[in-house]
Amino acid sequence: MTARQSPREDPVPKYYELRQWLRQQIDGLPPGTPVPPERALSEQFNVSRTTVRQALHDLAVEGRIIRRQGRGTFVATPKVNQNVALTSYTEAMKAQGLRPGSRIVDVAITEAEDVVASRLGLEKNASVTRVERVRYANGEPMAVETVYLDHLRFPGIVEELAVGTSLYAILEERFGVVPVEAEETIETVLAPPSASRLLGSDASTPMLLLTRSSRDADGRPVEYVRSLYRGDRFRLTAQLTREGARGERPAGAALAT
Repeated sequence: MTARQSPREDPVPKYYELRQWLRQQIDGLPPGTPVPPERALSEQFNVSRTTVRQALHDLAVEGRIIRRQGRGTFVATPKVNQNVALTSYTEAMKAQGLRPGSRIVDVAITEAEDVVASRLGLEKNASVTRVERVRYANGEPMAVETVYLDHLRFPGIVEELAVGTSLYAILEERFGVVPVEAEETIETVLAPPSASRLLGSDASTPMLLLTRSSRDADGRPVEYVRSLYRGDRFRLTAQLTREGARGERPAGAALAT
């Protein structure tokens, strides 16, 4: 009986090895630190420029480095971290010590699409206010947000948004409406060309698509929002609690490590 041979392992691609080495070198370096140019890395590791470009591309997509045309490649600033919670973008950025900002790209009073009407509890083709904005953190574009609101319920809200006031602040202070619960979905998508242009990102940059439907204390729909966040600059976190656990582990359960 012959010994059973183990399956042959595929060789590790050279770009992957280089990417892992660069990742270790980059971790802990201050933002803005120059990364060796392609030619130097190609000569140092005896690999093609194509291999180097692939490794650098992957690190850029991960948000670890930033490549500036004509200037070189540099260690990127850490990703912006945001808790998944029912709070406004403005509040979330301020909580991290970042300067929030926004720029209105487009405003329209339009007939609601089927999904929008459904999420806002409106009749088909009802009038909605659609506002598209670019959201910033310390002057850097982070997301493209499109918010839909019942036009009849919230008249004149665009003028106040134009001065950079938080949407949630306007809803509470002017209309007496406070979102208290929401359903939010998160998925990865390819960057639409329009979003890439607005965010100044590469077409291959991954995006996080967040859709949120919120309700007030009476259960009445308040907003429907679609937001595209740069996957290379943004990270979402959530604090999870096991329902009914009350801080205790179920019998026989083990803590994950």
